[in-house]
Amino acid sequence: MKQYTSLCMLLLLAVLSSCNKFEDYQLNPNNPTVADPSLLLPAIERNAFSTISADAALASRYLVYTQGASNSQYYGWQRSGMGYSNIAQVVKMEQEAARVGKLNYRYIGKFFRSYFVVGMTQTFGDIPYSKMMQAIANNNVTDTQAIRPAYDKQEDIYLGVLNDLKIASDSLSATETAIGGDLVYGGSIDKWKRLINSYTLRVLMSLSKKESVASLNIKQRFNEIVSNPAKYPLISNNTENGKFTYYDITGNQYPYFNNNSMKTDYYLDSTFVQILKDLQDPRLFVFGKPKPSATLPATDFNAYDGLLGSAALAYNTAKRGAGNASQIHDRYSYQAINEPSLLMSYAEVQFLLAEAVVRGWITGDANTFYKNGIQASLNFSNFNNAYTATAITSYLGQPVINLQTGKEIEQIITQKYISMFMNTGWQPFYEQRRTGFPAFETSGAGILNGGKIPKRWMYPTDEYNNNRVNVEEAVKRQYSGDDDINGVMWLIQ
Repeated sequence: MKQYTSLCMLLLLAVLSSCNKFEDYQLNPNNPTVADPSLLLPAIERNAFSTISADAALASRYLVYTQGASNSQYYGWQRSGMGYSNIAQVVKMEQEAARVGKLNYRYIGKFFRSYFVVGMTQTFGDIPYSKMMQAIANNNVTDTQAIRPAYDKQEDIYLGVLNDLKIASDSLSATETAIGGDLVYGGSIDKWKRLINSYTLRVLMSLSKKESVASLNIKQRFNEIVSNPAKYPLISNNTENGKFTYYDITGNQYPYFNNNSMKTDYYLDSTFVQILKDLQDPRLFVFGKPKPSATLPATDFNAYDGLLGSAALAYNTAKRGAGNASQIHDRYSYQAINEPSLLMSYAEVQFLLAEAVVRGWITGDANTFYKNGIQASLNFSNFNNAYTATAITSYLGQPVINLQTGKEIEQIITQKYISMFMNTGWQPFYEQRRTGFPAFETSGAGILNGGKIPKRWMYPTDEYNNNRVNVEEAVKRQYSGDDDINGVMWLIQ
């Protein structure tokens, strides 16, 4: 998982160094202490939109690692880190926007704040939220409640996030000062609104188990967005994807370009391969390579096989050595550009709409939304035109692809899962945690954690060192005092 510096440690350092303020730990002291928000936005975008993670792919049963026992693959992880530093940078941008009167940066800032906060609460459960935001915004390094912030309940965190996202969408204006320094949408207010509204649908769907919670009003919020496209437009095609594009320029290349480990150590998981083979899905040809022992064309599904993510390392290395496993496709390590990193895609939006129809949140044709999502994903993943438009049409026309009564959610989530291969960070893992689809195999001898898939990460050590009373109270409230990786947070109860 991502590693971040604890806010508590940052604030404690600020107290001990009384001549310094909190901002001193956020900016290079050799740079000016104030900056136009356009200078701060690019780094924030890089952090938020860089979602490509081999660890997430291992945990989500896309890939298998063959040079050692990976905790992500074998579900043996323990602690993760908070995302305070990312939020602090966003707040700094918002403050600079207020100083120079560039309001659109403040509203985009609300989106980024929400995005980072959601990532934190999905990781742990309850987190410092209201007091943490006050501490960062006010540089409050002397108030005990700011240095050691209380933990908010997930219900309250999500309510705050949903309200901030609505303010962001409602308030962004093309008549305000243009957004400069925008690496994602080139300053387009319309596209930012589409991303924010689409992301809001993701957040609402992540709360599907809390449909009856009156304070969140999930169904009405979802329907309000979908039924008013003039006010709340959504991502409507792949060109509007929330993405970070790579270039063949040093420092801007695909994150695993020329990565020796990606060239030699990563293989497709056999359960993922089987899903694609069962569906005769041509994306298999751009996700992986034929196994070396195969004497078949690269477009023959029988040329592919994978390793078992839960199996002992010795089993997987023996199968690999015999040439009976498919490596990840060369493009992930040999192409400087490859494909962009996705925060949110058009395909995901369509899958969200399909699921919402099935759940009765909105009206519409679930099968149409679902197939739109599949086609968008096929178009996005069609590296070097590896499969034709006719192949896409044939795939969509298979009876097995049509939504089947009683299996709609499973089919929608499975196609969403396929669409997120080597992209969108930990989102496929969280979707599996929410829905149970697709099943993640855990029967092999290598699996840790008693054969169970973890539900969360433990709180970081820094929190216990600097904010013990509050973190222990949060653990007691949520997990009966046991801060372990199998605790079931409110979100998924």
